[in-house]
Amino acid sequence: MTLARRNDSPTRCPDDIAEGFRRLAAMDPDDPRRPDLRDGLIAAHLDLAARIASRFGSWGGLAEDIVQVARLGLVNAVERFDPSLGSDFTKFAVPTIMGEVRRFFRDSCWRVRVPRRLKELHLRLRTANEDLTQRLGRGPTVPELARHLGLTSEEVREGLEATLANEPGSLDEGTFNTTVGERLGETDAGFTFVEDHESIAPLVRKLPDRERRILHLRFFEDMTQSQIADVVGLSQMHVSRLLSRTLEDLRHGMLAE
Repeated sequence: MTLARRNDSPTRCPDDIAEGFRRLAAMDPDDPRRPDLRDGLIAAHLDLAARIASRFGSWGGLAEDIVQVARLGLVNAVERFDPSLGSDFTKFAVPTIMGEVRRFFRDSCWRVRVPRRLKELHLRLRTANEDLTQRLGRGPTVPELARHLGLTSEEVREGLEATLANEPGSLDEGTFNTTVGERLGETDAGFTFVEDHESIAPLVRKLPDRERRILHLRFFEDMTQSQIADVVGLSQMHVSRLLSRTLEDLRHGMLAE
């Protein structure tokens, strides 16, 4: 939706904002004059949306997105405002716009999935931190944040830790001539060997002595089939058949496990 123009002509802001809202509320939803009046009221309060968005700065490089979300909140506020209740539009619009921005942060700006409770706590802590910093002239301590929000220090620490899910560190970040990624561990291939060993050991113990000895000579003594044949007193062909059959039985036993 274009807030500044409609039908290629500038949207004119009503001279009397309060009267403009009264007229908007009295109009039929299908009145052709309604869109221009509504857009004029929105345009008259774009600076309010901008001021609210600016409270969040350029958080996470999302400054433009935050402005658009604040403007969406403004549109919702204009559509929902009821002048007959006697309240000032600004007093109604501010919490509406703030709520839209908070929902944006809560639902869309987390790199790591965290519970909604922690998302909401993070936003409360962010606002409290700004308020206390302005009031105290320095960053607040955990106990000060806890008292301000009526929380325990442990709850505050949990919320502050949740902030890490918003901006996780890069694996390419360098420290002491290495990157974080280079200092992370990796899966040890030996784990797979241990699992296989523990699975196959009971099957090997159930084999006849001759077959178990042939396996040992082949895979632990590293003998050829001809050498094994000389040791066990069988033909090389017989050793080959026994070895193939034993390996196939073990394979089926592993799959059955």
